[in-house]
Amino acid sequence: MPLTVVRHEGEHLYAEQPKTEAGRRLSEAILHLWRAERIQMEQAQRSSELSTMDLTALRYLVQGRRDGRDLGPKDLIVMLNTSSATVTNVIDRLVARGYVAREQHPTDRRAHYTVATDAAVQRVDDSFAPHHSAIVAVIDSLPEHEAECAADVIRRIAAELDKFA
Repeated sequence: MPLTVVRHEGEHLYAEQPKTEAGRRLSEAILHLWRAERIQMEQAQRSSELSTMDLTALRYLVQGRRDGRDLGPKDLIVMLNTSSATVTNVIDRLVARGYVAREQHPTDRRAHYTVATDAAVQRVDDSFAPHHSAIVAVIDSLPEHEAECAADVIRRIAAELDKFA
């Protein structure tokens, strides 16, 4: 019984329901997506065999590598919204596992960059591939006008939620 409540908690709004049946179905679909996304993130974290903080840092470092950005510990402090001590511990753990390399800053001898290794890219890709492949498969199956409509609705909802951030 308690787990039933937990499983269904994400299916309910804590506000008035949408006025139309179509709106209620859309609300239910969004909440279902939110729940499924949360479960997929938890599965990716477990399959990565990393803590949530370590995996998040690694994802940012992999993205930085893909974007051609040099990221240092100060960048991770901001991105992870945590302390320098925590970031130092995260980096140390990721270096020990071969997922991160420290590279000297080219002009500042006191500074270094934190770079995701090929093993890190593989770990992140392996952890998120099933999740992301499922999303891309559905998106690619949509007619262009449906994809545009869905994108518009999601953008509008996200913009409204951003007002509270």
